[in-house]
Amino acid sequence: MREATRQAIEVAAIRIFARHGFAASSIRYIADEAGLSVGSIYRHYASKEALFDDLLKQASAGLAAASEVLSSDGDPLALARGFTRDFLADLASGEGAAEFFLVINQGFLTDTPAGTAARLAAGQRSLWDAFADLVRRGQAAGQFAAGDPAQLTAYYFAMLSGLASMRLVIQDSLTDSGVDLVLRLLTTEGHT
Repeated sequence: MREATRQAIEVAAIRIFARHGFAASSIRYIADEAGLSVGSIYRHYASKEALFDDLLKQASAGLAAASEVLSSDGDPLALARGFTRDFLADLASGEGAAEFFLVINQGFLTDTPAGTAARLAAGQRSLWDAFADLVRRGQAAGQFAAGDPAQLTAYYFAMLSGLASMRLVIQDSLTDSGVDLVLRLLTTEGHT
């Protein structure tokens, strides 16, 4: 029961932070969204800042886990395909992945609590470095298109970021079936 309440709080907080931004959000808004009392939230989190920080710690852990997967031995194209498929499936699920992505971006901008932006930046840098190395390996295997791996990585993540933002606008129009389309930027297919 306690874990279910905590999850309800986190889902509601993500929605509220995504809609209103950190500064304009309140524990009252989060409680209303979750269908809970304000006291229920304070039993789990000391403050709005503590709740926001906990969400961003989860994001940092997710970035670290994704970096590990992308850095693992294995077929570079299969690893990139799996990462892309999972990202798009999360967006298409409608379970708050796009909103969570927006909250992570707010963590970069607000640096609340202090040090949050640096922690997220380190996780993001680790993920980008792992992906750029994956691109290098894929190029060596003849799977990925020629080009600067860091630049290809930047364009790839810009595309994912744009898709996450669009998910908030176009809602159900986004599906998880665009893996090959997204990867077309990186793969040798379609490049001459």
